[in-house]
Amino acid sequence: MAKYLIEGGHRIDGELRVHGAKNAVLPILAASLMCSETAIHNCPELSDVTAAQNILEHLGCRVAREGETLTVDARNVNYCDIPDALVTEMRSSILFLGAILARCGRARVSFPGGCELGPRPIDLHISGLQKLGAVIEEDHGYLDCYVDGRLKGSEITLPFPSVGATENIILAAATAEGTTVIHNAAREPEIYDLADFLNTCGALIHFGLGDSVIIEGVRRLNGGEHSVIPDRIAAATYLCAGAITGGMITLTHTRPAHLTSVFPVLEEMGCRVSCADDEIRLSAPDRLLGIRSVKTMPYPGFPTDAQAPIMAAATVARGSSMFVETIFEARYKHAGELMRMGARIKTEGRVAVVEGIRRLHSAVVRSTDLRGGAALVIAALAADGVTEVQNIRHIDRGYARFDENLRSLGAKITREN
Repeated sequence: MAKYLIEGGHRIDGELRVHGAKNAVLPILAASLMCSETAIHNCPELSDVTAAQNILEHLGCRVAREGETLTVDARNVNYCDIPDALVTEMRSSILFLGAILARCGRARVSFPGGCELGPRPIDLHISGLQKLGAVIEEDHGYLDCYVDGRLKGSEITLPFPSVGATENIILAAATAEGTTVIHNAAREPEIYDLADFLNTCGALIHFGLGDSVIIEGVRRLNGGEHSVIPDRIAAATYLCAGAITGGMITLTHTRPAHLTSVFPVLEEMGCRVSCADDEIRLSAPDRLLGIRSVKTMPYPGFPTDAQAPIMAAATVARGSSMFVETIFEARYKHAGELMRMGARIKTEGRVAVVEGIRRLHSAVVRSTDLRGGAALVIAALAADGVTEVQNIRHIDRGYARFDENLRSLGAKITREN
């Protein structure tokens, strides 16, 4: 099992290009199943992307990578199922449900796996597809789905602005008969990126006032090219790495507008943040300051995926910081591992209070999820001694060449298999 060895006490300084967004490219790869031939640029080399590629190839697509471009030829799709072995590689595999159903008229998909973040029910995915005319039955851990003819457009109101459910409904509705309107839809940048890709391939999707998405179904989708947006969570993670080490960092190929809820938190911690076009620059103080309160919310609120990296930085801040997690249960598993490094954290339900200390110390810690694993690496950058971060397969799901990028910024980090 792969692990990182990190020698703390080295400043994170320099310039880094941010890779394409994991949470954007996965639904786009699912959408490519509904098209003919597509080229997806700025596609990061992540284990989740590899898992999606394996699913596409199982379904009959031809997939090839050249640098950061993936080409998908979906003209000869001949399967409509995803075996359990492929589904359990990533939770986002549920996004293929709507795409397969739209393409093939039926689908058989195992219940998804993924990070240990507590229950993430797929009820909203299922009810949304049912309102489009899909018949969905559970069969010993599998979802059997079929539709008589084409899916039918419908008006759907989500009780919660679920990103995954919004994406799945958009995928299924893109080639449905008639118009679909999603109310209380998620409005994350990744949703817009999926719509841009589908529109490039012939779909008719636009965003109404407030939180509505309107999808006018078309008969079929064509081919097209698309460049994936930069990864806002990876950008936030590298900013936290610079912040906790008192460094100066410049991130290029970013969308600063996607991080407007993160910048005030970093500034409250004493960092200077400036933006220009596609660049973000951060200059950190010798010691960070505590944060009054960070509450995760659907976009444009503070992203739940940035909570763990910010908490890692807060462990060595002057004063106390409070976190309120409203999106996922069990999203504080990294807190226990940070405490092994000397951090002072108290959690109760969805609230965590961090009492900052001067220095963390090295320890053997274990990643239990993607963003929590990145938080452990961030903490290790500022800890005394050499920290061993185990089970980094979770980190590989969302950060391309994480150790190489950190080394280019001055970190002392090695990977051992």
